[in-house]
Amino acid sequence: MADHRLAGSPPVPLTLRRSARARRIILRVSRLDGRVTLTLPRGVSEAEALDFARAKADWIRDHLAQRGSDVVVDAGARVPVDGVMRLVVPVPGRRVVLHDDRVEVPADAPGARLKSWLKTLARERLAEASDHYSDALGRRYTRITLRDTRSRWGSCSSHGGLMFSWRLVMAPPHILDYVAAHEVAHLAEMNHSSAFWANVEDIYGPYDSARGWLRTKGNDLHRYRFDAE
Repeated sequence: MADHRLAGSPPVPLTLRRSARARRIILRVSRLDGRVTLTLPRGVSEAEALDFARAKADWIRDHLAQRGSDVVVDAGARVPVDGVMRLVVPVPGRRVVLHDDRVEVPADAPGARLKSWLKTLARERLAEASDHYSDALGRRYTRITLRDTRSRWGSCSSHGGLMFSWRLVMAPPHILDYVAAHEVAHLAEMNHSSAFWANVEDIYGPYDSARGWLRTKGNDLHRYRFDAE
C-alpha cells in the first residue's frame, strides 16, 4: 500500500492497494470517511494508476463534494442531537446541558466531553427502545453493546446480544427506534426473510421511510470527529 496525492486545491490523498483478484483498476470514494482508494491488479504500475486517477479527477471531487467535509467538534461547531442541529457552547463546570438550539459543554475538552455524554445518552435511549420492542415481540435480549461501527448501525448475535452504533443518538428519534426494532426482530428471525420484516412492521410500524433516511443521510453522522478520532 502506498499513499499519493491528486494535485489541486485542496490536494486529495490517494491510497493505492494491490489485489491479486482485481482484473482492472478499481476506484472507490468512501462515503464514510472520504478516503479515495485505487485497487491495482497485477501488472499495472503505480504511474498508470495515478494517470487513471487524474483522468477521473472531476468525478472524484464531485463525489467528495456530495459527501461534505468532516466537522471537528469543538466550541462553535454545530452537531446534530436527536436530529436537531445544536451549537456547541463551552461553559464552566462539568455538566453537559442540552437546549433546543445549543448544547452546553465543559470548556476544557468540548469534543471529548460531548462524545462521552452522547454515548451515555445513546445507551439510555437504545436500552429503552430495545426493552419496548422486545416486550412487544415477546423475546428477550441478553445485553446491549455500543460501538462506533462504520459498516452497520446494529447487529444481533445468536446469543441474543444487541450491538448498536452510539451515533444513532445524533439521528432523529424515529431512526434510532427503527434500528432498535430491526435488531430486536432478529431475536426471532436471524435473517431478512419476509417473516423477519413482518415482525419489524408488527412492533415498529411502516419502516420504509426510516430505511431510506439511513441510506441517504446516515453516513453524514460519521462526518463528526470527536477528540481527534
